[in-house]
Amino acid sequence: MSSEWSRVRIDEIGEVKSGKRLPLGHTLTDSPTDFPYIRLVDIADGRVSLNRLQFLRPETRVHIKRYVVNSNDVCLAIVGHTIGVVFYIDKNLDDVNLTENAARITAVKDLLNPKYLYYYFTSPVGQAEIQARKVGSAQGKLPLYNIKSLEILIPSRETQDNVVALLDALDNRITLLRETNATLEAIAQALFKSWFVDFDPVRAKAEGLEPEGMDAATAALFPDSFEESELGLVPMGWRMLPLEDAYEINPKRKLKKGEMASYLDMASVGTQGHVVSGVVEREMGSGTKFINGDTLLARITPCLENGKSAFVDFLSVDQTCWGSTEFVVLRPRAPLPPYHGYLLARHSAFREHAIQSMSGTSGRQRVQNDVLGRYSVVVPSEEVAETFGAVVGSVQQNIAASQKQAKTLTQLRDTLLPRLISGQLRLPETEASIENMLSEAV
Repeated sequence: MSSEWSRVRIDEIGEVKSGKRLPLGHTLTDSPTDFPYIRLVDIADGRVSLNRLQFLRPETRVHIKRYVVNSNDVCLAIVGHTIGVVFYIDKNLDDVNLTENAARITAVKDLLNPKYLYYYFTSPVGQAEIQARKVGSAQGKLPLYNIKSLEILIPSRETQDNVVALLDALDNRITLLRETNATLEAIAQALFKSWFVDFDPVRAKAEGLEPEGMDAATAALFPDSFEESELGLVPMGWRMLPLEDAYEINPKRKLKKGEMASYLDMASVGTQGHVVSGVVEREMGSGTKFINGDTLLARITPCLENGKSAFVDFLSVDQTCWGSTEFVVLRPRAPLPPYHGYLLARHSAFREHAIQSMSGTSGRQRVQNDVLGRYSVVVPSEEVAETFGAVVGSVQQNIAASQKQAKTLTQLRDTLLPRLISGQLRLPETEASIENMLSEAV
């Protein structure tokens, strides 16, 4: 290791302060104010998720206005199972209040690049040091004095800046890919709602108008009037069916008990987006079985309410995977395309139906298959279903490709991070390979 590296205490280079809980009798509001309040549930991938934020009322802010974060602060969760969560404060979050369950570190010496500190704490070395300084057993805590006394090894400021620039390039590309996927999914969900919930093309034609956002050939596939069905008004020639008739619910899949197979647990399924974080190999026991083209819906509280759902597109051809017994497997019957299942699982009315129909003891409530089966689904003509499948199928494939790129870049970053932070790998050895990886991921 070069002599440019030095060991310093956190309190020698930074100021450590905690956040603050709400005063007794005060509550947060969903209505935007000038005073956002950062909770640990607002954290995703080392950043504050702006779409989850809740806000302080002005009268609450007066009492805790000193307990804020500013841009370039590094924050650590300090309570219970969240210890080890690290997040960075971007420039758009200056003067924002912080939960009492986290502490912030503000760099006070120019010799420290705060972003380097963030990467240090996310590395295996940093995580191990954080965990080693927590106290208590049942509900552990990370005291502020233990953060202040923590010693880290840092190189020169120039080297820090170069390492940060390198890792930021990877992180920015990963973020862009994820944002692109979110946009693509939003487009698919909007199309699903327009065609099969609001019936926008049919309503337009019934009024003598041309449907928006489609060519003449596609518009010609839609009827120009409605008819009554047993379950409500539907476009002429379309059907309104209960889900149990339009879908297979937990279809039978072959997988022998005791056989080694890919396994997906509930923790690997996200609350947003259709991709999963990963699967592991495990001996087949008791659980749901699924294949590519299936949709997984969490049936149990709070996973259902939190939005845990996934589209299975990560298996090889003819591969059967298994997972938690708390998954419901949904598979559309022809003519509905496979991705229709995922878009339905994300549709607000369907989710509300599922959530409102949960039963069981407090804390272990579930939605039952027969309840889901009674939900009404519109089945269009084969031509419309085929066209919809082609459009959203292309979207799904693009999402899968972007996710694959993001996964590759994430693995590269996670491989490089501990070696760069420890000084085992020098920048000239990595810059060219990263540039090549980024160009390939464009």
